[in-house]
Amino acid sequence: MHLRVPFLLLALLEFCICVVAVFIAAYVRFDGSQITQVSSISSPVLTSVLFGTVMPTTMMAMGLYQSRFRGGILGVFLRSVIGFLCGAAILALLYYLIPPLKLGRGVFALAIIIAFFMVGTIRPMFFYYVDRDILKIRVLVLGAGEKAGSIARRLRRRVDRRGFRIVGYVPLSTDAGTAIDSALLAEQGDKSLLEYAIEHNIDEIVVAADERRGSLPLDELLECKLHGLDVIDLLSFFEREQGKLPLDILRPDWLIYSDGFARGAFVDISKRMFDVIASALIIAITWPFMLMAAIAIKIEDGLDAPIMYKQVRVGYLGQPFEVLKFRSMSTDAESKGGAQWATKNDSRVTRVGELIRNTRIDELPQILNVLNGDMSFVGPRPERPHFVEQLSESIPYYRERHAVKPGITGWAQVCYPYGASLKDSVQKQEFDLYYIKNHTIFLDMLILCQTAEVVLFGKGAR
Repeated sequence: MHLRVPFLLLALLEFCICVVAVFIAAYVRFDGSQITQVSSISSPVLTSVLFGTVMPTTMMAMGLYQSRFRGGILGVFLRSVIGFLCGAAILALLYYLIPPLKLGRGVFALAIIIAFFMVGTIRPMFFYYVDRDILKIRVLVLGAGEKAGSIARRLRRRVDRRGFRIVGYVPLSTDAGTAIDSALLAEQGDKSLLEYAIEHNIDEIVVAADERRGSLPLDELLECKLHGLDVIDLLSFFEREQGKLPLDILRPDWLIYSDGFARGAFVDISKRMFDVIASALIIAITWPFMLMAAIAIKIEDGLDAPIMYKQVRVGYLGQPFEVLKFRSMSTDAESKGGAQWATKNDSRVTRVGELIRNTRIDELPQILNVLNGDMSFVGPRPERPHFVEQLSESIPYYRERHAVKPGITGWAQVCYPYGASLKDSVQKQEFDLYYIKNHTIFLDMLILCQTAEVVLFGKGAR
């Protein structure tokens, strides 16, 4: 899992802001008294740290630490409001369950207001400096052909480039033409690669040669590596910057020799514990919504209509299992033509079905599949056998998605809209391969948090 330095710094900065907000709130509320002098706050340090941890976490759940977020000023404001409200609700619950950590109502309310306005003031200033390249990695691309040109095509927006700045491209004799504007080509002159890198404060060299055999200046690359410069290939660069593995340039040998694909008893046991704990928490929170969904389905379709349906999906190691979902389509949805992709404004979806699909309530019965061990809480979405056969013929490495258990939510679900075509499936496969290669408990927790944004804002629902 690759974390962008600017967003890590932003999270740390906002954690500190929230901690300081508690101290300021106590100072204002109690007429200049220090928080350590307030008798009603028994654990000032732990209380402020808890406040500082919960608020950035709920903002992360709203997608406010995503480099791909393009919601504009209004979107940031709306998500910040919802994030702080959710954080306040979680803190209120924690204060009830753990009384020694509670803040008084006055200090609590003031801390939320102060933190909200301080965060709202700091964020624009922070990204102003980020976009001025102060925190960006300075990158030199080795190659100026088609593969080098794919960087600009894939990462064309400013928000896609918040983690790095390309200083220049070094042409190679084996490039299949030049796909780079001449103004961006590095003017080395008689300088070696290391001398040019030192002169331009290069942090990293990305190898993007169209043809590697006999074309790379290996001695010069080794010299750069020994002097502390990072040297990575184009696939690793895209993996870090996009959070996915591009299928059109993905090579089997790169997958074999690269890091990742961690397995073992500890990994399996910890992931199973995470699944059980997450499932129990989600059931405790969502059971009223599940009950209302069941009643609504009966009211719309009649007492004899089934509430849930079972559907065969392909799971871990290609084994079939029956997935459970609340029924959102008419009972004869596939009576004419068998398996079909769901489409926008699908006529087969009922009125209640449309609501529970948009809010993802229809997915909640899959928690039983997780508890049964057929699924994990986080993983690639399971597909129907018919579509697996179809997509395996068209999409490289598609069957490799079955190397881990399928999930209710996943990296592809939080990064890409609903997949209802071959093109969408290719894009989601790139994200799923990234998850399979890099999955950890931390990444699972991050995905679970960001799933809240998908549910609240209806991203990709169909």
